[in-house]
Amino acid sequence: MQTGVPNETVSGIAPAAVTPQSPQRIGVPREVFPGEKRVATVPEAVEKLIKLGFVVAVESGAGDAANCSDEVYRAAGAEVITGAAALWAASDIVFKVRGPTTEEVGLMHEGQALVSFIWPAQNPELMQQLAAKKVTVLAIDALPRTLSRAQKMDALTSQAGVAGYRAVIEAANAFGRFFSGQITAAGKVPPAKVFIAGAGVAGLAAIGTAASLGAIVRANDTRAEVADQVVSLGGEFVKVDYVEEGSGGGGYAKVMSEGFQQAQREMYAKQAKDADIIITTALIPGRPAPKLITAEMVKSMKPGSVIVDMAAEQGGNCELTEPGQAVVKHGVTIVGYTDLVSRLAKQSSTLYATNLFRLTEELCKTKDGIINVNMEDEAIRGLTVTKDGNITWPAPAPKVAATPPAAAKPAAAPVAKKGKGHGEPSAPMPAGKLAVMFAVVAVLFWLIGHSAPKEFMSHFTVFVLACFVGYMVVWNVKPALHTPLMSVTNAISSIIAIGALVQISPLMDAAERPNGMITWIATVAIALTAINMFGGFAVTQRMLAMFRK
Repeated sequence: MQTGVPNETVSGIAPAAVTPQSPQRIGVPREVFPGEKRVATVPEAVEKLIKLGFVVAVESGAGDAANCSDEVYRAAGAEVITGAAALWAASDIVFKVRGPTTEEVGLMHEGQALVSFIWPAQNPELMQQLAAKKVTVLAIDALPRTLSRAQKMDALTSQAGVAGYRAVIEAANAFGRFFSGQITAAGKVPPAKVFIAGAGVAGLAAIGTAASLGAIVRANDTRAEVADQVVSLGGEFVKVDYVEEGSGGGGYAKVMSEGFQQAQREMYAKQAKDADIIITTALIPGRPAPKLITAEMVKSMKPGSVIVDMAAEQGGNCELTEPGQAVVKHGVTIVGYTDLVSRLAKQSSTLYATNLFRLTEELCKTKDGIINVNMEDEAIRGLTVTKDGNITWPAPAPKVAATPPAAAKPAAAPVAKKGKGHGEPSAPMPAGKLAVMFAVVAVLFWLIGHSAPKEFMSHFTVFVLACFVGYMVVWNVKPALHTPLMSVTNAISSIIAIGALVQISPLMDAAERPNGMITWIATVAIALTAINMFGGFAVTQRMLAMFRK
């Protein structure tokens, strides 16, 4: 692998060869893919790469679309080189976002290393071209995502999160209505109903974003284990009425049976009629995007509805999607943008640059500015698709360590505890203490019944039952409904109006009737409690309307 700057001839005399200990140069070219605005590293990451011992060079204008100017790169310590050919020739390692074009492959030289999205399963010709150049290629999309230590390098996750967020923003822009339900002086605004097909990283990001904007969010995925994640983000998981395991290798979904797909289509058809916005995220590695939303489903949607197809670049999950375009068909806006991540170029570039920096840390643990592609490292081996011109993809299956049989543990002697911790079951009360407690309670009730007036026991019984009923009512109501519960109990508390009615009852004997002042006070009390009563119920109904879906 080359190190340092390629030798140049000055006045016909070649300079001395660069020593192997010289720090390697990381080159960051401008992305040439149409519509791509991201850049493979940002000034903040440049400073960290330099601390690892590397020299960093950036092609002039590479970061302009991501709001990273040449001056900011220079201030961070990077070299700025004019022209792609000069940058590729001067670089030992190249960081890119999109896979190289045929022209860019032609600029590569033997021993060079490339870190980029490659998608080797979908690009066999590119793999052959790279192998012919005798270069080492690390495909960031081939990272074994099941490894916990690989999460910091997982660019697929970071970019999918950005795409999921942006998909909701595009949907909101095309929808033309509030996402959240509101009650205004001009009338009630119902909340938007959003259905998300696929609850991977992008889908979960979309769920969280739509829920935070106040929409009613429902989602579905073939993997039942993501249901809790959907609920935790504020969504509702919609199940398919068909039992089948949907988890594939590496945390991805797998291709489902025809029976499951039919049941899934029926569920999608039902959701399409009710939803205002549908966001599809379903992808299966190495295969075209599955068709989830048919033309008939689009026709059944309400006019003004929106579909955002995040799988448009791989063919789309909707039959009517036009990749790269936003079109209106049957009154429904179908957004098929393939550059959702680039529409947040600064954010996505920053996250991607951090992923590549973490990968560089793993490749250069000695911090001497020289990478070591260690094929014994499971994460690095999974990333490496060509090594010095040899195609090494696909990587072998991860090794699973054998679990030793668990040794039988000796029974531990019981240890007396002075108290119980959180979540520990309470020890049963000894029979003696229980008997004493019942005896004390019985004596107290006997004393109360023996000495209290005869009216007391009936009032006391009502009081105890009221406490019990009140406790059970509050305990079984969701915390979100406590405020309307307070208003309705406030209305019910106006039962004191009955006492005032008794005071002015015409059926009362003349000798027992109160004087005129008490009568007037009772009348005012009835008027005030009536306002409290009807006002409490009115407020309760209005607040409950905000919780209805």
